[in-house]
Amino acid sequence: MLRAITLAFALSVFPATAFANSCPSIMAAIDAALPASTLAEADMTKVKELRTKGEQLHAAGDHAGSEAALNEAKTLLGI
Repeated sequence: MLRAITLAFALSVFPATAFANSCPSIMAAIDAALPASTLAEADMTKVKELRTKGEQLHAAGDHAGSEAALNEAKTLLGI
């Protein structure tokens, strides 16, 4: 019985930790796409602001907010 409980707990926790803090990988994707982007100046400024905001939120521990800002930047970039 104890093994079953331990296994159930482990299986519920490990997937959550695997996807936690994906902010750095999103930032890397944005950084890789920026040089080749053909966005208008205003859109490029918005992407850079969202990228900076996402990094700041990540550093502050607000990963949900960080991912929201970074994903908005990705959408603007078309990635």
